[in-house]
Parts: sequence; structure tokens; C-alpha cells
Amino acid sequence: MAQGEASTAGFGRGFLTDIWYFVALSRDLKAGAMRRLEILGQPVLLGRGPDGAPVALHDVCPHRAAPLSAGRFVREPGGAVSVECPYHGWRFGVDGRCAAIPSLTDEQAFDIGRIGVRRYPVAESQGLVFLWMAGDARERGDDAGEPTQPPPVFPGVVGGGPKLVLAMDFDAHIDHAVVGLMDPAHGPFVHQQWWWRSRTSMHAKAKRFEPRPEGFAMTRHPPSTNSRAYLLLGGRPETEITFRLPGLRWEHVIVGKRQVLSLTCLTPLTATSTRITQVLWSDHPMVSLLGPLVREGAKRFLRQDGDMVNLQNQGLKYDPSMIWIDDADRQARWYQALKREWSASRREGRAFVNPVPPSTLRWTS
Repeated sequence: MAQGEASTAGFGRGFLTDIWYFVALSRDLKAGAMRRLEILGQPVLLGRGPDGAPVALHDVCPHRAAPLSAGRFVREPGGAVSVECPYHGWRFGVDGRCAAIPSLTDEQAFDIGRIGVRRYPVAESQGLVFLWMAGDARERGDDAGEPTQPPPVFPGVVGGGPKLVLAMDFDAHIDHAVVGLMDPAHGPFVHQQWWWRSRTSMHAKAKRFEPRPEGFAMTRHPPSTNSRAYLLLGGRPETEITFRLPGLRWEHVIVGKRQVLSLTCLTPLTATSTRITQVLWSDHPMVSLLGPLVREGAKRFLRQDGDMVNLQNQGLKYDPSMIWIDDADRQARWYQALKREWSASRREGRAFVNPVPPSTLRWTS
């Protein structure tokens, strides 16, 4: 293998399982309502029952394959919440078990207890909704369906609700979306704005990285002098940028007693589509004052990345080998190593061992 070249075997294929995926904001799940979403290529009913609890079920009725999300929530005689299919009224509890088949007569002995749909564990944390996408329990020989850890918790969720929420679907596998997200060298070429940077302001940089739970972080440091947007915050801002499997990246900025948290969540919808959700919290007055400008700037960033993904797809359709160099592409290598270790640890039933070493990386951007 040539110097700098990385093995990309399996890259852009398959998905991590036995892990939490971001799927929605809590505020978007209204009591008594449900929606259909696709995640990891699977149809999922995501909703909030009339009792206020979030619900996630496989969104295919086992009778005639109608989407359960097109039905409604109902109360069973004993008070339990169930989902009623819109086609023939079959009802399924929030545990996925069949609760009723209305077409059966009293004298027909039919065991509805053996019918069910897959239930997806769902949890809310800091106003975010996460879905635990388990592996195949039959292959592992144990109960792979229940979470083995709580959903992630992020620093800097301050200032009440999010100041900004943006979402965009990219025509890319999550692997390509993640690597594009953590790429430190594309900024001067893809994101050229007067308030950010240009290719004429490229500087040599050296950043310290450390392992973090299921990922790594660029440790806290003053922002680069050619990143002009930080100047609007005043004072002496310091930032830390963290990545965590399966596709979470956040930047936590501290300016004196004020904080800004910019969280990017990557949710794989299919093998060729990934939803990028940007959420920002802050108690810094400038963020509220410049709200419209912040929104337009974030939208512009996402559109520019989306346009580049579309260009990249013109080459990816030929399944080329990709050359990743040190140090600018080291984070992409770490992502691959993290994925391999996560899958191996789940397959072997052992603790995850972070393969990322403390490092100082150097590049120009």
C-alpha cells in the first residue's frame, strides 16, 4: 500500500448497530401523533402516545403490510396504549405485541399473542430523541434488543431551547458524510465567506487530540485566527470539538461565563441518504442578537457541503480507491478504526477499547 493510502474495504457500506441514533427533537413529537421515518433502511413508526411516552415500532403491519404510522393511538379496555392499523384495525401495544384483531369472532380460537412487530428502544435526553438500533439477536445468541448504555449527554446545552435547528438530507452513505464532516482541510475551498475564511488566509495548524467515549476530541484551544466568526463572540473564546460514534460531532465554545454548543447529528436513512441535523444552544447574547445571520450562515454551510457531496458522487459511482494522507485525513482513519472496534466488541461480547491514541495533528487550512 502506497504511503498515505488507506484501506477503504467496507467503507460506505453497512451500518453500525447496538448503538443510539438521533432521530428527532422532543418538541417535534406531539402527544397522540406519530410519523413514519426510515433509518438504516428500515421503516420506523416514531410517535408519542397520549400518555406522553415516546413510542417506536417497525412500521409494517404483519397482516397486509400497511404502515402502522398511518393509523392512530387508542386505549385498550384496561387503559394500555396501543397503535391501531388503518387497514383492518389490528392493534399493537407499545411493546410490539398484538393486542387485538377485530375481525376474529368469539368462537375462533386464534393465538394473537404469537403475533407482533419489532419494538425499538427509544429515549429522550436533553430535548433530543434517540433510537437504539440493535443487531440481530438470533446471530448473537442473546438479547441484543435492549440498550447497554444510556444515550449521549452533551456539555453546553444552555439558554433554554435550541436557538437554531436545521436539517438537510445528503445523497451519501453515512461514512462519506462523517468523513466530510470531520475533514479539516476543505474549509478554505468549499466554505468561502467573508465572515469565515478564504483560500488566501490558509495557515499551518497543529491541534492536540485525545480519545473520548466512543470517539475523540480536538482538545480545548483558542480558535484559529482566520476563523472570523468567533470574533463576534468577543472576549477570549476557547473551543473543543468532539466526535462520537455513530455520527455525532459537537463544538463547545466557552467565552467567560457564556457558552455556545453546536451539535451536528448524522442519521443514516438508507445506504445512499443521510440526514444532517444541526442544533445550536447558547446563553450568549450575541447569538440571539445575530440569530437571522447565524441561521443563514449555517444554511449556507450545509448547502455548500451538500453541493460538494453531489460532485463527489460523480466519482464515487466508479467505486474508486481513495488516498488518505497524514495528518489531514487521520480523523477519517480513526473513524474507520472506531467502527471496526465497536463492531468487534459487540460481536465478541466484550468492552469497547478506544483505538485512538493521544496525538498532535498538523495540516494547513
